[in-house]
Amino acid sequence: MADWEPAHALCEIKKSGRFEVVAVGFSDEIVTTMGGLRVVPDISVEAMDPADAAIFILPGGDMWEQRSNEAVTSILRQFHKAAVPVAAICAATLEIARARLTGGVRHTSNGKQYLKAMVPDYADEDSYVELLAVGDKGVITASGLGSVEFGREIIKQLELYGDKDTALWFDMFKHGILPIED
Repeated sequence: MADWEPAHALCEIKKSGRFEVVAVGFSDEIVTTMGGLRVVPDISVEAMDPADAAIFILPGGDMWEQRSNEAVTSILRQFHKAAVPVAAICAATLEIARARLTGGVRHTSNGKQYLKAMVPDYADEDSYVELLAVGDKGVITASGLGSVEFGREIIKQLELYGDKDTALWFDMFKHGILPIED
């Protein structure tokens, strides 16, 4: 798991006080992230219920390139069907494509050729956009190079801030522009 990729989004979600951040695992085993952090899952993928969630965020990581996980693709479809937003960054976008959530949905990844190479039946090239992150119809996708943009799309989706404060947040974390105090 690429722990740094969802970090901005998770921080803002927790800071809002409106949502609980819950770590989901394939089991109750501790997960050591690519950055060396140890994460203890709160629940398993099988225990997830769309009725209990505001969003489902998949961080990237090498594991998504190794194989698909049917439990995850099933949960993604369930959440999407229940109109609960799903978000994936970097290699986790492969699971969004494998779950067939990219049809008629503007989406991005680590490149169109990357999706085509890693997901042989990917056929939604017409909806692919060359952006670092995009949100459309309850699906948020991002390149591994777009963690700040990914955070912004999640902030917008969950309406954590208004447009002006979201733009201010983005300018601070992407461009290092601090707000001017009057």
